[in-house]
Amino acid sequence: MKLIVAIVHNEDAGALVNALLEKDHRATRLQSSGGFLKQSNATVIVGVDEAHVEEILGIIRENCTSRTQVVNPMPPIMEPGEFFMPYPLEVEVGGATVFVLPVERFERL
Repeated sequence: MKLIVAIVHNEDAGALVNALLEKDHRATRLQSSGGFLKQSNATVIVGVDEAHVEEILGIIRENCTSRTQVVNPMPPIMEPGEFFMPYPLEVEVGGATVFVLPVERFERL
């Protein structure tokens, strides 16, 4: 048994969970935040037999693609009289960070 923990972009989470459910895989979605942009993301947790790990990873790859996005950086803390002109930055968002963990014991109560 394996526990798959996927941290994905919030915009991709709904499609990912729907794709997992279509293939009869149970998934739990948790709202989370963090990363460089401190934007909301989602953590999707799936418990599967070891034989299904590659199938789940394939579903994640299909539904969580990376893309570029233009953002305005937050101005730094400045002294009175200083001037800061923010320039938009192009950053990569999306994709997924996936952890596959061994499960010592599993029970459905």
